[in-house]
Amino acid sequence: MDIYDDIRKGERGAWVSIAAYLLLSAFKLVSGFYFDSNALLADGFNNLTDIVASVAVLIGLKISQKPPDSDHAYGHFRAETIAALVASFIMAMVGIQVILDAIRSLAAGEHSQPDVLSAAVAAVCALAMGGVYAYNRRLANQINNQALMAAAKDNLSDAMVSVGAAIGIIGAQFGLPWLDVVAAIAVGLLICKTAWDIFRQSTHNLTDGFDEKELGDLRSTIARTQGVEGIRDLKARVHGNHVLVDVVIEVDPQLTVIESHKISDRVEERMRIKQNVMHVHVHVEPKEG
Repeated sequence: MDIYDDIRKGERGAWVSIAAYLLLSAFKLVSGFYFDSNALLADGFNNLTDIVASVAVLIGLKISQKPPDSDHAYGHFRAETIAALVASFIMAMVGIQVILDAIRSLAAGEHSQPDVLSAAVAAVCALAMGGVYAYNRRLANQINNQALMAAAKDNLSDAMVSVGAAIGIIGAQFGLPWLDVVAAIAVGLLICKTAWDIFRQSTHNLTDGFDEKELGDLRSTIARTQGVEGIRDLKARVHGNHVLVDVVIEVDPQLTVIESHKISDRVEERMRIKQNVMHVHVHVEPKEG
């Protein structure tokens, strides 16, 4: 299968996010003006900024499909990780803005009482965005795509913002305007936490960090390959949605070059089948002693 097929599937998820944000932001802004709901208006403007994050993800996916060239021998797959990093920055800004707006509203004593139907609008939008999140999350897991997973988490954050808006509107109906502030701060903190998780994972991958447990699994698979008598060195790194592995194995020094090469082929095949690793560079050394 073409290695770029999964990336093209990821583009579909990015377009779904963009379309959802365009429709829902327009719906929220119109409803916010009609029902005199500041919460819905803020949520609608928040969705407009989220379009930027989805566009960043789409651009990253587009760039990652460029074939290898003289400057990028391994291809452009890390553009996906950079797109996820950009999305984390935008999510963090949105989360901080939600918290600051809530605190500013509390300090200014701004307690409006919008039409209760605006709460229903916010709830419907939350359900719709939750559906987009579920779609993108499933697709991101299927194709192992960091950028699309970041977009999915952004979708979830926006669903939570809409839930917070609904809670605030309902609270205003019962004379409990502080519910709006509590919900907004909780949602803002949750968005910032999600942004931090995406940022930490993206920077870890960009600096060639690799999970130690997963590295142990790779080592175990190689060690159990017929003909491998030892592992001198093993390195792995994430490159977009791919894992690149470099390993130095030890074999019987009496083997011929052809026999040693067959062991290398077995290592590559087992890594592909057992670990779904398509890029393995195997260096063979004779076992000492």
